[in-house]
Amino acid sequence: MPRIKSAKKRVDVAERNRQRNMAAKSAIRTAIKKVLNGTDEAVRETSLKIAYSLIDKAILKGILHKNTGARYKSKVALAVKKSA
Repeated sequence: MPRIKSAKKRVDVAERNRQRNMAAKSAIRTAIKKVLNGTDEAVRETSLKIAYSLIDKAILKGILHKNTGARYKSKVALAVKKSA
């Protein structure tokens, strides 16, 4: 455990950021699953827009690397294209 006050604060901030990052990644994975498991074309299209938006926001915030985001978007787009 840290003894210095600033180090203790950094532990708290790191935990808070970890929780935020985990929530964002979970939301992205859920959105991707909704696209992949969508039954109706309209539902799939709206889910695709939501997934793209979440991925782009995570990239801007530094939660995801840009290549990881591109890979997720490519995977989802390919699945939608195959199912159409």
